[in-house]
Amino acid sequence: MAAGAPRIFVSHLSGVAVFDPTGDQVGRVRDLVVMLRVGRRPPRVLGLVVELATRRRIFLPMTRVTGIESGQVITTGVLNVRRFEQRPTERLVFGELLDRRVTLADTGEEVTVLDLSVQQLPARRDWEIDRVFVRKGRKGGAFRRAKGETLTVEWSAVTGFSVDEHGQGAENLLATFEQLRPADLANVLHHLSPKRRAEVAAALDDDRLADVLEELPEDDQIEILGKLKEERAADVLEAMDPDDAADLLAELPEADKERLLSLMQPDDAADMRRLMSYEEHTAGGLMTTEPIVLRPDATVADALARVRNRDLSPALAAQVYVCRPPDETPTGKYLGTVHFQRLLRDPPYTLVGSIIDDDLQPLDPDAALPVVAGFFATYDMVAAPVVDEAGSLLGAVTVDDVLDHMLPEDWRETEFHLEEEPADTGDATDTGDGTDARDAADAAGAAAEEERVGVERADGRGEGGGPRGA
Repeated sequence: MAAGAPRIFVSHLSGVAVFDPTGDQVGRVRDLVVMLRVGRRPPRVLGLVVELATRRRIFLPMTRVTGIESGQVITTGVLNVRRFEQRPTERLVFGELLDRRVTLADTGEEVTVLDLSVQQLPARRDWEIDRVFVRKGRKGGAFRRAKGETLTVEWSAVTGFSVDEHGQGAENLLATFEQLRPADLANVLHHLSPKRRAEVAAALDDDRLADVLEELPEDDQIEILGKLKEERAADVLEAMDPDDAADLLAELPEADKERLLSLMQPDDAADMRRLMSYEEHTAGGLMTTEPIVLRPDATVADALARVRNRDLSPALAAQVYVCRPPDETPTGKYLGTVHFQRLLRDPPYTLVGSIIDDDLQPLDPDAALPVVAGFFATYDMVAAPVVDEAGSLLGAVTVDDVLDHMLPEDWRETEFHLEEEPADTGDATDTGDGTDARDAADAAGAAAEEERVGVERADGRGEGGGPRGA
């Protein structure tokens, strides 16, 4: 854990008010949603169950929580007000983990869980449960006060929480594949039967499934999306990169496409419709509508703060686009681009409007794919602005999207077959983030073997339990 990162005990979050960035209260915390992992690895906190003023309970992902401090939770202001539904791989902290009997690993003594602490991982927005506050002795009853020594231990020091390492099914497949990159997990899903693929996809959280869908062949994308509930399918599309989501929507029957668009947030649906209005192999059809946009009076420090967003691809983070208001695409007048290297060279207080590169000509939204590819090759760019006749920034094209459309249509299937080779030859290929390409091939093989022996999906529900009573 990062030094100085706040540790928060979950009992202090029960009933805490949730506010949007303007200071308006949107609800109160009623539970935390976590995903247990194989062995003794700390669970990942997926999000909060928030009760709105209407008594409806919704799911708030941790990626939309900007701060937990002084008895309040601050959000980005973006809420999905659909009713919360617990998934098979999820556990509720107050409802299932607190007041539970577990075992101390070193002594074998049974203890009662009174509280759990969560902490944010360094340089990431992910949160984990890291410590357990327990009481030794027998569990107190309704008319008997619990007695016994209390102590705080590391998550790894107790047993009785985690997923059974020997069980199988969708839940354990997810636990096994958790460290795989989206492209490698897509490889695994591609090799599963349709039934098993649908089970695993249904158990993934929206953000993870969105990342994986972007790496799958078109047929697999359509198949998986078609087996999700319509409301969830709309949520997953919203979590995808806009250009990838628009490409997927464009392949659906008109009635299905319109139904999903009607279920999406209005702003997201408007972006999708705008992208689908362009021919697929043009700059407008290739672009994303979510580049980094800043006003000319923003500082270099402001720009670097935006560039640090871990959800941005390296290509999108390589430059910022300076425009007149409004800041959302389509923007006001496009003024120019500031490249990441220039941001590193100038003092933090420098205004981005004073260091723009206004010599770089933007792309026209109707520019054909060969023109776009030639632009990237000529100027050695990894992303380029797309500007309309009125001078408004519409979005940005990244080099990965250009390559994706220039390669043969079946390149993903070919890649998946090639990735199986290291497992047979014993030559592991480093993927650059500590995960071998062999892991993906082994995972696919394990999944196929599991299907071969006919193992059914595990239910994955934990035992019920009450909130902390100590």
